[in-house]
Amino acid sequence: RAQLMESGGGSGQAGGSLRLSCTASGFTYTSDCVGWFRQGPWKYREGVATIYTLTDRTAYVDSVKGRFTIAQDSDKSTVYLQMNSLKPEDTGMYFCAIDRARRCRGEYGGVYLGRTADFGSWGQGTQVTVSS
Repeated sequence: RAQLMESGGGSGQAGGSLRLSCTASGFTYTSDCVGWFRQGPWKYREGVATIYTLTDRTAYVDSVKGRFTIAQDSDKSTVYLQMNSLKPEDTGMYFCAIDRARRCRGEYGGVYLGRTADFGSWGQGTQVTVSS
């Protein structure tokens, strides 16, 4: 069974940067959809970024475009979320999850953010707190 673990959260000032890691345990990413999600005071879990690990194609929620980057490392065991120009509204618990049915794939090689319900093997999360 796929297991994921998040790390790298912490506290920072607005305008700062953090890098989150999602490490796979017992397997490597091959042709999977891996997503980062966050849950803040609004209580629902929001998709932030998704990568299709076969092609490295990505998708982002509008609020983080141009500031966050999702990528995988060369040995395909870790997916990162580089977060720059942080804002207080980025505060929340960040989770990673995987969709091995690859439902994030769109037509012509595109990638969708994906539905939260399509993802599984959720990690425990890592807290990100951004102060103004």
